[in-house]
Amino acid sequence: MTVAEIQEEILRMKKEQDVCILAHAYQGQEILEIADYTGDSYGLSVQAAKSSAKGVIMCGVRFMAETCKILCPDKKVWLANPEAGCPMAEQLSLEELRKLKEQYPGYAAVAYINTTSELKTECDVCVTSASSVKICGQLENDRILFIPDPNLGRYTAEKLPEKTFVFYNGGCPRHQEVSSADVKRARELHPEALLLVHPECSPEVVKEADYVGSTTGIMDFALRSDAGEFIIGTENSIVEHLQFDCPDKQFYPLSPSLTCMDMKLTTLMDVYHCLKGNGGEEIRLSDEIMEGAGRCIRRMVELGG
Repeated sequence: MTVAEIQEEILRMKKEQDVCILAHAYQGQEILEIADYTGDSYGLSVQAAKSSAKGVIMCGVRFMAETCKILCPDKKVWLANPEAGCPMAEQLSLEELRKLKEQYPGYAAVAYINTTSELKTECDVCVTSASSVKICGQLENDRILFIPDPNLGRYTAEKLPEKTFVFYNGGCPRHQEVSSADVKRARELHPEALLLVHPECSPEVVKEADYVGSTTGIMDFALRSDAGEFIIGTENSIVEHLQFDCPDKQFYPLSPSLTCMDMKLTTLMDVYHCLKGNGGEEIRLSDEIMEGAGRCIRRMVELGG
């Protein structure tokens, strides 16, 4: 079968089975083309909750599928590739989080959405890269324990100097690997290009950016901007997507290392087999996790909109 033939069959089956396909923006272009919704992890879950479809296939990583299930408890939710995880979401254990909370009593525990549902049960609220400043700014508590990404945490803290932050020493392995040397090299190669970076990047990279924002924010900025060239400081799939969306503009990767192999695990055939009933994994969470993580996520929706 060709790519086009597989896509056509997926479109037929999802309509027949009343299934909504969600694709994170870090997925390949061939997957985005068969998705009902594309975007960041939180935005996809909200769209799933709004959808009237009976089932949802998440083309992304496990924590995203879990978030989707929590916001859509009455729907069947599948993760297209069961092996697709997130190193940042999985780097902090529940026991380690409990020890951190004991070490910083009285601090509001704020979880980046890139965490497991188990961790969210022990947190007061979770945030996205786009909503972190807004949500942390609305918390009555002026002391915040931010997990697991210290880069997003520090970016948030700089915007809220009236609050006290402490961080876990974690983060995204891909975004953390990018350095100011990469910025220097990219600017030398493309001196007219604007640098757009994700706040998961290190502070030394963030401070050199022309724009800092979430994946969706970066894409929206590039689409609206009058500039003709951009260096993209987030997962390299975004370079490809923007090239399709804006063929009259030029997009360059900040670093080859900004490639998430977990996101690349999901293939078009994974979606095909999921719909065939011989692939994917249905997400099932305990009542305790559904309740605890649900409280954390609903608080995010309430404060972040």
